[in-house]
Amino acid sequence: MERIAHFEKVSFKRFYEDFKDTFPEYDTEEKVQAVYDKLILPKRATKKSAGYDIFMPISVTLEPGKTVKVPTGIRVKMRDDYVFMIYPRSGLGFKYRLQLNNTVGVIDADYYDSDNEGHMFVKITNDTNEGKTVSLPELTAFSQGIFMQYGITDDDDVTTERNGGFGSTTSK
Repeated sequence: MERIAHFEKVSFKRFYEDFKDTFPEYDTEEKVQAVYDKLILPKRATKKSAGYDIFMPISVTLEPGKTVKVPTGIRVKMRDDYVFMIYPRSGLGFKYRLQLNNTVGVIDADYYDSDNEGHMFVKITNDTNEGKTVSLPELTAFSQGIFMQYGITDDDDVTTERNGGFGSTTSK
């Protein structure tokens, strides 16, 4: 296998700002620091796994129809001709209809250098039609990412560079 990327944590400052926005009950630096210190970088479960598991920073319970935006504390630096695609873990999707709100997360190589340090968020919804509540314990794998190589067209002449996070590449 070719090695094309590496994961790292965003800075504590970045994580603190993003985390307390989603989870205001973590109202002190000490509480957020404890979460930050436990973050696990994505990793594969087996040597033939394609997906890198992404882990919950804290325990979350989602009632049917509820959504949570998860600040993972993670960023990824990868070769320019690769993209990191994020999907729900198949078991959670199968058992609970746990879904990503944007269906598939697309992390471009230049997202690493964006204003938010390339902080990856995963927004998930318990979309059950069976009334099931899903509990995601702290440090449980809840989504997975796969690196995929891509190409561009012969006449591609894009020179615009990213300066921001979500939606920053949307045409105006």
